[in-house]
Order: sequence, then C-alpha cells, then structure tokens
Amino acid sequence: MDHARTLRVLVQVMGWACVAIGLFHVALGNAAIPGVGSAGATVDSWGRFMGASFVGYGLAWLWAARQRPIPATAVRALSAVFLLGGLGRLISLAVHGWPQWFQIALAVIELGLPPALFWLAPSEEREHDMEEVAGPVDELAGSGGVRLSRRKAAPKPTAAPPGFNG
Repeated sequence: MDHARTLRVLVQVMGWACVAIGLFHVALGNAAIPGVGSAGATVDSWGRFMGASFVGYGLAWLWAARQRPIPATAVRALSAVFLLGGLGRLISLAVHGWPQWFQIALAVIELGLPPALFWLAPSEEREHDMEEVAGPVDELAGSGGVRLSRRKAAPKPTAAPPGFNG
C-alpha cells in the first residue's frame, strides 16, 4: 500500500473510531471507562460531555478524509490534539501512578500513532501534485511515452464540515 493510500485509510479509521468511542461514552457514561466503577454524577456528566466532544473530533477526521487531497494541515492539527491526549495520560501517570491496563494501551496508541500521521500527512497532497501526462510518442521518445509534470498546488479547502454553519 502506498503512503497516500495508507494516509487515507488511517484518517478514515481515526474518524470512525473516534465517533464510535464518543457515542459509546455518551451512551454509557462512567460504565464506558474500564476500571472507573462508580465515580458519581459529576464525573458521569463530564464523561458524557467529553464523549460528545470526541464525536465532534471524529467528525473532523471524517471531514478531512472526504477532501481530495486530504489536507496535510488538518491531519497535523488533528494528530497534535491526539498526541496532546497521550501527553495528558503521561502527566496523570506521573501525578497519580499507573492506571488500569487498557488506559496504558490507549496511551501507547496516542503517543505512537501521531508521529506516523505527521510523517504521512503530506502524502496525498504530494501525490496530487504529480500527474502522469501521456504525450505524443515522438515528443517523448526514449521516455516510455510518459512524463511526470508538476501541477499547481491544489487550493486549500475552505468549506466547513457538513452541518456546521458557524
């Protein structure tokens, strides 16, 4: 699988996973967090609110996945937010000690995936900038009849995510 295709798959998976996880937290509240038990109404309320926010975060990933090419700036910004979440888990580890094992697995993903996404972020824009142009055989003699040429950079998307009128 090439880098652009890998990026597109990862961006879509991030989007759908975040939407699903967010909806799970909205629906189940404290019960959605392994090892939490009953943390009370305040934490339950906060968790459900953050679940809804995570749905929005997932929708932002899905918006990026619908762009052609996927904007590298959006991937970098969304990846930075994900990395920040992983850094937050490290702060919690330093302050409060080791969490339940599943939270550790999530921290590994949140700290490990963003560097790969930062690296892959420009892949689709770069691929979009290159196009194969078949020209007359005599004009391209010796080149196999194909030449690569640079295309102007695609305009950056300016449309808001679907349903967002803010």
